[in-house]
Amino acid sequence: MKFTNTTNIKDFMIIGFPGLPPEFNGAVSVLLLLVFLAIVVGNTFILTVILFERTLRKPTYFIFCHLAMTDMTFGTATLPKIIARYWWNDTTTSVGACFTQMFLVHSLGTINSLILLIMALDRFVAIWLPFRYPVWVTNKTVFIACVLSCLVSFICMLGIVLHALTLPYCNLNIIVHCYCDHISITQLGCGENVIYVKMVAVANAMVVLLLPLAFIIISYFSIIVAALKMSQVERWNKVLSTCAPQIFITCLYYVPRCFVYLSNLLGFRFGTDARIIITMMYSLVPPAVNPLIYCLKTKDIKKVLTERFQRRKVTVAQRNDLRQNTN
Repeated sequence: MKFTNTTNIKDFMIIGFPGLPPEFNGAVSVLLLLVFLAIVVGNTFILTVILFERTLRKPTYFIFCHLAMTDMTFGTATLPKIIARYWWNDTTTSVGACFTQMFLVHSLGTINSLILLIMALDRFVAIWLPFRYPVWVTNKTVFIACVLSCLVSFICMLGIVLHALTLPYCNLNIIVHCYCDHISITQLGCGENVIYVKMVAVANAMVVLLLPLAFIIISYFSIIVAALKMSQVERWNKVLSTCAPQIFITCLYYVPRCFVYLSNLLGFRFGTDARIIITMMYSLVPPAVNPLIYCLKTKDIKKVLTERFQRRKVTVAQRNDLRQNTN
């Protein structure tokens, strides 16, 4: 434990789950490793399928690609260090590495929120303005929108990180979390500016979380209204099947976060371990589950995978028949 000024602090110590008995360290590290592999393998698989299948080179699926890249980068930025902490008891991280991780965590979270907004707008235009959709929503416009989301997020979060760097850190250098985030770091700061720095960060978080969420809710509500006006059951089912993956992904991302924010607003406080577990769940479950949602809830991707699997079975059967005839 160090009670020093920021000029002398060389590193932080990441504790992870403070109430976890040491005998469970191995099990936790294996669980986190499995989550990490699920995120990397699943999202890599989705990227490969969409990028190499010509029939899926459409704006909607390019949005999925950007979301998959964001999810995979988030898992890579957060999980290896906490796995090392429980696998090899490697708790130390440098100040620079910790602030870099904080920058990536919040930047990628903001990018994720904006990509979900782009996804909702894509469906809104497809349902309400189908004749304008091919003109307004193209691979180029989607690419530009996603790049702008990244640039805005990086610039905004860079300001938040630099603001946090202005604080003197003269408290404990122990981070009671599984990765470095703004709350965990700034609560170690001291001086009269700590509250101001925290308020600026919270206001920024509300804007990047609630503003896109408001547009997303309005967008999907209008889509449902449009579907209710349709006379044919098939068109109604088509709208739901088209929007179902996006709604699932949006709920996975926003519902737990809103629950935590509302709980804090209403004065309900979680224990430290419960707070960390909830944070890890809403941070890591969506990146791990999203690829399954793409595959199980998206008609075109299911069709492509089914056709490739069937062709593979036919090819294997033909090879076996040829070997038997040769023998």
